[in-house]
Amino acid sequence: MKALTELLVVIPALNEEATVAAVVRGAREHLTADVLVVDDGSTDRTAEIAQAAGAFVLSHPFNLGVGAALRSGFRHAAERGYTTVVQLDADGQHDPAFAAALVAPLDDGVDIVVGSRFAAGFEVGRVRRLCMRWLARVVSRRARVTVTDTTSGFRAFGKRAVERFAVSYPTEYLSDTVEALLLAAAWQLEIREVPVEMRPRQGGHPSTGSVKSMYHLVRLVLVIALHRVREPIDHGSH
Repeated sequence: MKALTELLVVIPALNEEATVAAVVRGAREHLTADVLVVDDGSTDRTAEIAQAAGAFVLSHPFNLGVGAALRSGFRHAAERGYTTVVQLDADGQHDPAFAAALVAPLDDGVDIVVGSRFAAGFEVGRVRRLCMRWLARVVSRRARVTVTDTTSGFRAFGKRAVERFAVSYPTEYLSDTVEALLLAAAWQLEIREVPVEMRPRQGGHPSTGSVKSMYHLVRLVLVIALHRVREPIDHGSH
């Protein structure tokens, strides 16, 4: 696959046959971009439907997790000369109409743009809200910029971020969002946040239950605690 534009939309997908076609079409409608669906071991027709909707498809032989899917997407982008990556979820919650607003700050030299649900008034439960506020304080302090939605999966990445994450993207759940921002801060990449609106999941089912989410949250707390005393992952700077 040869890059037709400088922008690649990466859509990690696991058993999202009900929604992936609409997401692919929305991305192509709102952005001048190639679209890559990383099929992360789906057992349904996700890959077939995504390809029919106009996406290129990269398939994992079994489920590796969204972080691994994103790393595959970044590697694909770096190897083929894309300078910008936009991440969209395959479940239809991210409105592609806001994607251009994520990409725009990259022209000013920003490396990572996070689409914040909370800046647009998104509401979550009390416990989850407390956890997310704590994560926001930690990341904002480390990155020296306000980030209210550290777990957002609606993001845009410039050339420096793409090259870094192609070899060093954290693959564990929650680390693929929060730890990625901590790594970016350690690499002195510039992060900015813009407001976006979220839609309800358009179909399918979440891949992570409450017990698994709690495990990953505890793991993430340990990662954050150790982050200041360990060397950041770095396989070469650009």
